[in-house]
Amino acid sequence: MIGATATATEMQNNFGKYLNLVIEGQEVIVTKNGREVGRFIPKSAAVSYLTDSLTGILKDDYDLDEVKSERLREKYEAAD
Repeated sequence: MIGATATATEMQNNFGKYLNLVIEGQEVIVTKNGREVGRFIPKSAAVSYLTDSLTGILKDDYDLDEVKSERLREKYEAAD
């Protein structure tokens, strides 16, 4: 779940605030010059994403580009 969007400067100046959002299970999108440059996500989300990716790759049933596009659509639609 996306909790916030922060510029790199906001992230740097208010790290504790954004860390608490991640601890609560939320995701923080980090931007610089108006473009997304990274995401600060809970460990469970990272592990889940990696596990899903590896499972699909091992089954040879995984289209990485399709999955990326689908996940981005879901995340950005949820933010609207």
